[in-house]
Amino acid sequence: MTAADLVDSICMALREAADPSIAPGQQAYMKSAMPFLGVTMPVTRSLTTQVVRGTDDPEELRAIATTLWREATHREERYAATTVIGLRPLRARLDMLDLHEEMIRTGAWWDHVDEVSARVTEVLAAHPLEVTQLMLLWTGDDDMWIRRASIISQLRRKSATDRELLTIAIESNIHDTEFFIRKAIGWALREYAKTDPEWVRAFVAAHGAELSGLSRREALKHLT
Repeated sequence: MTAADLVDSICMALREAADPSIAPGQQAYMKSAMPFLGVTMPVTRSLTTQVVRGTDDPEELRAIATTLWREATHREERYAATTVIGLRPLRARLDMLDLHEEMIRTGAWWDHVDEVSARVTEVLAAHPLEVTQLMLLWTGDDDMWIRRASIISQLRRKSATDRELLTIAIESNIHDTEFFIRKAIGWALREYAKTDPEWVRAFVAAHGAELSGLSRREALKHLT
């Protein structure tokens, strides 16, 4: 089957699995301008994975993800696209960063951004020199969602976390009043506190007057 055939098969499978009665609630919860079909996330991921099973050519998978994303009429089709970019043949590939960035900029909401940011984290781990430079640029981008991605780009990297990059990402956005930026700062610090609680305590103490209450509470959430 061609990439176009697989896209059609995914879209058809989603429509066959749809429960229109839950679609309005999904749309309202996500505050989405794009409508939902009424397919839950686990089912969307399962159906997408089943359709593309056996397809391991990165270029073909990229074409599927790109088409699903750009031609989506319902949000589940974009969830299908982010499922595809999480498949093993596309993970941690430097040449996927342009598509990741496109998805973050055009997705422009936390569900898409956080999912794609996890893929950025994998590329950063595999190509630290190249991706660190990009993340440094993202920390000061005009797009709030790109900046959020830079802040959470090291979630769950544990001892491999680049503390300098994390510091720059947070300090570059510490005065931003946007909820999703403040939440991202707290989230990034809270996650790293599992690895180095003393560093996080010291960071919060040093930036106490600048950190928002939300960021501080999140950062210290599991620290006594």
